[in-house]
Parts: sequence; C-alpha cells; structure tokens
Amino acid sequence: MNYCIGVDLGGTNIAAGLVDLNTKSIVSKKSIKTNAPRPCLEISADIAELCREVCRLASVSISEVAWVGVGVPAIIKDGTVVIAVNLEWYDEPLDKILTELTGRPTFVTNDANAAAYAEAKWGCGAGESSVIAITLGTGVGGGIVLNGKIWEGFNGSAAELGHMVIDANGRWCGCGQRGCLEAYCSATALISEAKRMAKLYRDSYMRTLVAENGGKMNGIIPFTAAKAGDLAARQVVDDYIGYLAIGIANIINVFQPAVVCIGGGISGQGEELMAPLREKLKYISFGTKDKRTKVVVAKFKNDAGIIGAALLGLMED
Repeated sequence: MNYCIGVDLGGTNIAAGLVDLNTKSIVSKKSIKTNAPRPCLEISADIAELCREVCRLASVSISEVAWVGVGVPAIIKDGTVVIAVNLEWYDEPLDKILTELTGRPTFVTNDANAAAYAEAKWGCGAGESSVIAITLGTGVGGGIVLNGKIWEGFNGSAAELGHMVIDANGRWCGCGQRGCLEAYCSATALISEAKRMAKLYRDSYMRTLVAENGGKMNGIIPFTAAKAGDLAARQVVDDYIGYLAIGIANIINVFQPAVVCIGGGISGQGEELMAPLREKLKYISFGTKDKRTKVVVAKFKNDAGIIGAALLGLMED
C-alpha cells in the first residue's frame, strides 16, 4: 500500500494528512478544533472521521491506507497515553481505540518524537542512524531516534531535553525546577530577556522594532536588532546562543548522534543562529576530527508532526 495517515493531535487543533510513501508528500490534509479537554473516546471519534475525510479529499478509500500514526503531547508507552495533561487523559490505550474506529493498524508516539522521526526518515537526518531533534518554541521539546527507532525510555518519559538542568541555581522553570534549558532557550525565555534588556537600555533599537510591531516583543526582534548593531540585542542573542550551546553539547557528549536538528520558530533565524552555535560547540562538545555531530536546521516546519506520525509504521518493518 502506498498511503498512510499522520495525525498531529494538539491541545488546540487536530491536523491530519494523507501521505504518499512513494512520492514522500502529503496528498491531502485538514484540521479541526480539539475542544479539549474531552474524553478520549470523543476525540478519538473525531480523529477517525478526520482520517476518513482526508481520504475522501484525495478520492482514496481508507482501506487503501496501510496504517494511521498519531503524535500526542503526552507521555506515551507502547501505544498507550500514560499522561496527557492538556487533554486530561490518563492510561488511555489510544492505539487500540483508533485501530477499532478506523479499521487500520494505528501507532502512537509523543508529538516531539514524531517530529524527530520525520527528520530522521525524510528530513535533515535521512540516511543517518541517529538523530536528535530539539524544538525551540513556547517550550523546548525534544525527540530521540536511535538506530532508526524512537527512544521512549522504559516508562515513556525519555527525551525531555528541555528539562535538562544547565544551571542548578538558575532561573525557575515552569516544571518547578531551577535552571532548565527551557528556562533559557525557549522562545518564551528569549522574549522575556529581550523585554528586560529593552527596558534597561532605553536607546536600544529593540524598542523601535517593538513599537513598529504594535508594542509586542517577539523572538525575531532581538536577532534583527543585533544584526543592525544594537549592543543590548547582541547581548541577548549571544547569551541565548551560549545557553543553547551548553544544552546541545550535553546532548552530543552523551549520545554522539550523527545529527542534531533544530526546529521551532527560533530556527527560522537560520545562520544568524546556527553559525555562532556551531562555533561554540567546537570547543565544548566532544568528537573526533573527522566525525563530529552535524548541527543543522530542521527541514520540516508545520508539517513535521503529520509526516513523522504518518511514518511510524515504518518502525515495524
């Protein structure tokens, strides 16, 4: 069978796509509101109908679909949603529920793991044996793919890379710990620090850019101002990249993956982010002269969750 379906289940939206394994493309896709929290069976029924809808949009019968894959913002172990805080689900056998509702084999993983798997199979890590993905968004997400398989840990809680502690006495993180990578390298943290520095330095170009943006700071503004020569913004960006380098160096030193890929909104800064990051990593991460981990921008953007979920069935080959 050429087709599979990927579902990206979020707290706000459920997005699904019909994926053609031969052309490596999304043939059709659609999204609906999650309206969470709701019982697992209710949302599962919506997912099953969404799967049928993306098939109808492409004039494909769901019987032609090899499998369905789902990425969920949750702790997942062996297809069961152990804990999904935003959905208010606990110990829900989502794979079995959706297999029954769709009539197709269903595979379930954490949403960040799904994005990592997309990069490992068809993205910037294609052809490599080990890929670790970091997503710099509202939080800092992570996914680990080793020897072609997603690493969940013995209890489904692996790859919480954003909660690696990089400063034991540092900033408070939303998880309750001090000094997590997320407290320094999420877009939320970057924006907070840029606001602080713009307030402190009244001649900062960041203030002009904020005014032009309707009074709102975002993660692009400090990079733009730094590139224009603003010293306060340069400090914000340099500190941000420095903390990110510490986190990635720790990951490299533990796993020595072939590829670390950086995704999320901040990765849109491209070489303004990546060039100084790679330079710092030369000095604080291990690796041989000829074999060092490649650190690159993720290939897939908003479709990473759909594509990665759709490819989950390939792990069963």
